[in-house]
Amino acid sequence: MSVRSPRRHAWKIGLALLIGVIPAVATATTADAAAPLRQLAEAKGIYFGTAVAANRLGESQYVQVLDREFNSVTPENEMKWDATEPSRNSFNFGSADQIVNHAQANGQIIRGHTLVWHSQLPSWVSNGNWTASELTQVMENHISNVAGRYRGKLYAWDVVNEAFNEDGTRRQTVFQRVLGDGYIATAFRAARAADPTAKLYYNDYNIEGINAKSNAVYNMVRQFKQQGVPIDGVGFQGHFILGQVPNDLQQNLQRFADLGVEVALTEVDIRIPLPVTSAKLAQQRADYEKVVRACLAVSKCVGVTVWGVTDKYSWVPDVFPGEGAALLFDDNYNPKPAYDGVVTALGGDSSPSPTPTLTPSPIPDSPPSPPPSSGCTATYRLVNEWPGGFQAEVTVSNNGTSPINGWTVSWSFPSGQTITQLWNGEHTQSGANVTVRNVYYNGNVAPGASTSFGFLGSFSGSNGAPSSVSCTAS
Repeated sequence: MSVRSPRRHAWKIGLALLIGVIPAVATATTADAAAPLRQLAEAKGIYFGTAVAANRLGESQYVQVLDREFNSVTPENEMKWDATEPSRNSFNFGSADQIVNHAQANGQIIRGHTLVWHSQLPSWVSNGNWTASELTQVMENHISNVAGRYRGKLYAWDVVNEAFNEDGTRRQTVFQRVLGDGYIATAFRAARAADPTAKLYYNDYNIEGINAKSNAVYNMVRQFKQQGVPIDGVGFQGHFILGQVPNDLQQNLQRFADLGVEVALTEVDIRIPLPVTSAKLAQQRADYEKVVRACLAVSKCVGVTVWGVTDKYSWVPDVFPGEGAALLFDDNYNPKPAYDGVVTALGGDSSPSPTPTLTPSPIPDSPPSPPPSSGCTATYRLVNEWPGGFQAEVTVSNNGTSPINGWTVSWSFPSGQTITQLWNGEHTQSGANVTVRNVYYNGNVAPGASTSFGFLGSFSGSNGAPSSVSCTAS
């Protein structure tokens, strides 16, 4: 699907309240009382995303938090060169496709990461005895195949990653040694040709503050804009140490934005020296709030991405021994005070509140509709409920023997409920009567398979389930 700037594009997103147990060392969190991060971010005109690992998509808690809280995803490793082209001209997109398909089904935009990077680069590239012409062809072919695979489906690509040293000189990668300074511009032009609608980013770490490295990147971006190189954005990774978020972060984001490019925080985590204490968690909360506020203060800052759903799978402890607990959710998927810091920055309710008792179980699911000859059935399920609001899901199943090429689901609410947002479908509502039709990517349902759509609703009084739900196949 085509995508637009997050500040203008209205996503069809799914939202739900977070219910969690407070960690023993944490102060009370408000995830159970606040709207999800994705909803709060959208209200501010930005996205709030996370890195995603394909091999975690089978874990229910992981997916629940992912889909509830984040409206942007970045494949953690699945789109890197070693994953997509492990041997020359032999491409593998299985894991990347899995993430893209999941994101599209859950109203999440996708940031591709990354096309050209010296790390996680197969030895056939890094150790090749290349001429400049040969390596240019290899790089352009890789970009054409990988970016072209997802043409029109991704919001943005990190085209080149980490090309500078800390002192502002170019990192001596195989691309730099063989092709010289011009390889970055060549990569951007190849990416534009492969996917004309994706935003093209340069991405790096330790450029969040004003320093020699960020000055070098700034000068490159300025030159690219002057020369017509198709660069659309700069990604500031944001791998921070506790208490060390640069005070000039906002100023630095603004000066890049003034060049006419988008800016985004693309890989944020804030690592804590272990063991974790309440004081350290409080500092982490303040740090996360500071990062999000800096983005919100810059009109061209389009979003914030944290580098992982949960501390359980964070890269930090393996790379920085003695440090960890860098993300918003702990090992057990409980929200941490850092989560509250983000909520506060996004304008949500940050006052601690007791965990409400949310009990959707007394409200029965409606029975499946009787299967017509087409084999199309639909089942309504209440996912969550809170005072005045609820989340529900409808599963559309093909119980017949032939494929379904499209479907329409209808029901009547018994208690005056109103749908406020719906994803994975197109809906109309007239009074109590609701009709939902498939969107382009989920209309085809094979025999024995199913698809689903979800929505948020409001109500006053009771929130009874529909007595029946009908499904018509086409």
